[in-house]
Amino acid sequence: MSRAIIPPGFPPNPFLSPGTLVESPSRTLYVSGQVGVGPGGKPAEGIGAQASAAIGNLNAVLAAAGMSTADIVKLTIYLTDEASIPGFIEAAAGTLPSPPPATTMLIVKALASPALLIEIEAIAAS
Repeated sequence: MSRAIIPPGFPPNPFLSPGTLVESPSRTLYVSGQVGVGPGGKPAEGIGAQASAAIGNLNAVLAAAGMSTADIVKLTIYLTDEASIPGFIEAAAGTLPSPPPATTMLIVKALASPALLIEIEAIAAS
């Protein structure tokens, strides 16, 4: 249903594709920002644990719609500290789609709560 678009001459990047093309009519799911909070509603400790929790929450929303990470066509990742990038990459390794979808990562001043370090939103199509 979708494929990565990498224009000639663009360097390969294991973390993102410059574009994702959805080639046929499909179901589209817009996933609100998922944060590093577990079932108890308390933020996990540290970027690795919060990233894992946010990805788990994203996967739960996808599954509830009958989708998986393979259906993600766009990811937006918000981090509150650029020093968190390596921790996020380590925690996310192997858990997000490959090849990666169109992806944007932003470093923001804050999220909805000072305890939150990461938020991930997605668009999926199947």
